[in-house]
Amino acid sequence: MHYAILCYNDEKRVWSWPKEEEEATMARLGAVVEGLARRGKLGPTARLMPTTAATTLRKDRDPPLVIDGPFAETKEQLLGFYIVDCTDLEDALDVAKELGRANPGGTYEIRPLLAFHPAPVLESEGAAATASAR
Repeated sequence: MHYAILCYNDEKRVWSWPKEEEEATMARLGAVVEGLARRGKLGPTARLMPTTAATTLRKDRDPPLVIDGPFAETKEQLLGFYIVDCTDLEDALDVAKELGRANPGGTYEIRPLLAFHPAPVLESEGAAATASAR
């Protein structure tokens, strides 16, 4: 079964890390990702830009309202995600714990996926195709 592991953290803290802390964290996560890929468990991963780059669509209005910003009602923001292929929830929790040991702070939400359609990884200017989420 495929699971989404959604990565939440305080983006102000994460985006203010010194270069050395950023590189060390990304290296630790890179090692976890490489291990997951070798074990055939890794699907797409993505690191999201800060919420200041977000746009919100409020579809409960007619016409729908488009607003700059995420307007999240939480202290932690969704910063990225992993899609993993696990045998069951316990296996997915083990993966999330492995990611958690590599990444300080934050929260991981594990959610089963109903459908999975692999797609080619999209590369955007200045973004690595294998960027890992925090």
